[in-house]
Amino acid sequence: MARLVPYIFSEDARSQSQFYVDALGGELLSVMTFGDAPGTPEALKEKIMHLHMVAGGITIFMSDSPSRQIERGNGTALSLLFDTPEEAHAAFDKLAAGGTVHDPLKQQFWGALFGALQDKYGVEWQVSTEQQQQG
Repeated sequence: MARLVPYIFSEDARSQSQFYVDALGGELLSVMTFGDAPGTPEALKEKIMHLHMVAGGITIFMSDSPSRQIERGNGTALSLLFDTPEEAHAAFDKLAAGGTVHDPLKQQFWGALFGALQDKYGVEWQVSTEQQQQG
């Protein structure tokens, strides 16, 4: 069985990963730089080749992308499902800092909290809670 692990290419993986750890709680588990590989040009030695972190209980991989420009699309969003409204609001507010809110986090007609945003790094996020049982 496979697990889906988001892999985010970045212009500054160090600061972007720390932003996610701060916003969602978690930790950096490992960081490998291009300087760890033999023959790396001096200008790339401090760039991140592969970063492994856990943020909000989710495994996320990241890498700097020094050889290509990052172009974010609107065809994918990272969706976070929280157990409580308090957790959802805290994560939404932190991820939205410096970004663009597309749909504020609010109670939706289907019974759950839901909101959508693009963070300051251009990554699309959806934040929600489980649907409340209609009684």
